[in-house]
Amino acid sequence: MITDTAHTRPGTGGRLDDILARTRSELEKGLVPVNIFANADIFDAEMERIFAKSWVFLGFESEIPEKGDFMQRRIGRDSVIVTRDGKGEIHVLANFCRHRGTKLCQTDVGNQSHFRCPYHGWVFKNNGEWIGAPDKSKAYRGLDTRDWNLFKAPHVESFLGMIFASLDADAPTLMDYLGGAAWFMRGLMDLHPGGMSPMGPPDRYKVRGDWKTGSENFGGDGYHVGVAHGSVQTIQLAQGFDVLNNYSTHYVIPGGHSFLGHDFDSMFGPDGHVWYYPPDIQRHFDLNRIDPLLQDVVKKNPPIVGTIFPNLSFLRFFGPPSPGKPPAVYTSWRQWQPSGPGEMELWSWQLKWNFMDEQQAADSYAAGQFGFSSAGIFEQDDTVVWEGAPEAARSVWARKEKASFNMQMGMEGMGQQVLDTSWEGPGEAWRPGPGEPSQRAFYRHWLRQMEETGE
Repeated sequence: MITDTAHTRPGTGGRLDDILARTRSELEKGLVPVNIFANADIFDAEMERIFAKSWVFLGFESEIPEKGDFMQRRIGRDSVIVTRDGKGEIHVLANFCRHRGTKLCQTDVGNQSHFRCPYHGWVFKNNGEWIGAPDKSKAYRGLDTRDWNLFKAPHVESFLGMIFASLDADAPTLMDYLGGAAWFMRGLMDLHPGGMSPMGPPDRYKVRGDWKTGSENFGGDGYHVGVAHGSVQTIQLAQGFDVLNNYSTHYVIPGGHSFLGHDFDSMFGPDGHVWYYPPDIQRHFDLNRIDPLLQDVVKKNPPIVGTIFPNLSFLRFFGPPSPGKPPAVYTSWRQWQPSGPGEMELWSWQLKWNFMDEQQAADSYAAGQFGFSSAGIFEQDDTVVWEGAPEAARSVWARKEKASFNMQMGMEGMGQQVLDTSWEGPGEAWRPGPGEPSQRAFYRHWLRQMEETGE
């Protein structure tokens, strides 16, 4: 728990409580102070008040299919071990020994019935229970071993094969936390009883950007596409980015979640139905698995990007798997893993529908890697421009001027975007044209979390 909210460190750009107060005042005007990026006190508070309180995505059940399987993942900056015990139950364990704090698990994935500390040899079962130590009868004869189990996440749940955990004992259920976002996720992942699964472990690469920038961008920033990704049009790989915003809908969900949909029928004609999937893929889908309104969204105005607060996003689009081949649709779930003030790691899973044959899966994977991977033509554009926010936050000049970023697009008097009062789905739908309702909603929820100190 952070108790000294007035604390500040040299060069961080202001006291924590002052920055949050200023953020509250400016958000009402559609502005975000630069001080919330690359700030050590803000970052520490985010770890305590957001990542330790939220439901955080950790991976897919299919990544640990067998009893004894485990994978090393993260909640904020905390390394955790996600295990499947001998009964098949999933646990999320703190990845440090209770004796001296040494990291227990050094590998990304594996299969273990127990974990042995490399320092003094304390041993823990893969459900977290303390089970032994060298010379136990001499060294720990009177030890109550129940007091020295590994710390275990109090809440672990799965949805559509995706594993989430919360470190907050008082957290709501996962479904209550997701709210309307779960409705959209069903449209993305539940069109076939076999579901989807990753085609390998996540790609991981370091980015000199703030985790919040990735989250709010994928929550619904269609405005950057024509500029940041203009080189794709220059080389004639794709055209028409300048009109994408004319066909967009921002779905804003309570809880900091948001999705950006596009009218594929207007953009591509009848062939645009269901994310532009080709007929040999679409014939496997059973849209009756989802409700009629969601069916309509999936057919005509499906989300192509979206964010589950705090740091999980998805992308579904299409591109060529290789020169001369027809486009293939790809799906990526990605996490913006905070590693320090103004620094993150980008983790990206490429998914397939489990009914896909080997060639269909390979084409989808290749198209996704070409577009969004460490060397992807779109990913490189994004990760370079995202360096700007933390650089500005470190600027003495920017802090001296009390600089703020502008997120007023779509507000009254700023553009044509309006709230669609006929929308019957969860949350709000804003359209048409460019706007930033998703960004403003993301930072409003971020601020609410940051102001709840738990004291």
